[in-house]
Amino acid sequence: MAETVADTRRLITKPQNLNDAYGPPSNFLEIDVSNPQTVGVGRGRFTTYEIRVKLKESTVRRRYSDFEWLRSELERESKVVVPPLPGKAFLRQLPFRGDDGIFDDNFIEERKQGLEQFINKVAGHPLAQNERCLHMFLQDEIIDKSYTPSKIRHA
Repeated sequence: MAETVADTRRLITKPQNLNDAYGPPSNFLEIDVSNPQTVGVGRGRFTTYEIRVKLKESTVRRRYSDFEWLRSELERESKVVVPPLPGKAFLRQLPFRGDDGIFDDNFIEERKQGLEQFINKVAGHPLAQNERCLHMFLQDEIIDKSYTPSKIRHA
C-alpha cells in the first residue's frame, strides 16, 4: 500500500504592485475627467471638472475638494490603499503672481490629468467598486456628505 503524503507546498505568488491593484478598470467603469470650468470671483473662485462614466452613462461636475472628500471617505471606510491626489498647489494661490495661479490653463490641464488618473485607479480597485461613496461621487448630482457609509450590492 502506497503512503500518500499531503502536498503542503505553497503556491508561488508574485507580490501585487500598485499598477496591478489600481490597473485600468477591468469590467466596471471607464471614466473621463474633462471640460474644466472656472466659476466665481475672488476668494469664491474655483474650477469644476466634468466626470463622465461610461457604462451606465452618467455625467456630474466635481471640484477638487469633492475628490478630497472621496479620498478621505475611502481611506476611512474601506480596506483600500487610496492613491494620492495631485497636489493642492498652495503656492499658486498666493496673490500678486505673474500668472493666473490655480486658474492657469496649463495648471488646470495638469490637474485634470492627475484627477483622471486618480479616479480611474480608485474605480479600478475591486474593493472600492462596492463603496457607496464612490457611486455617489460618480453618479449623484449632489454628494450627500451626511450619508451612511455602506457597500453597494451588484445584481
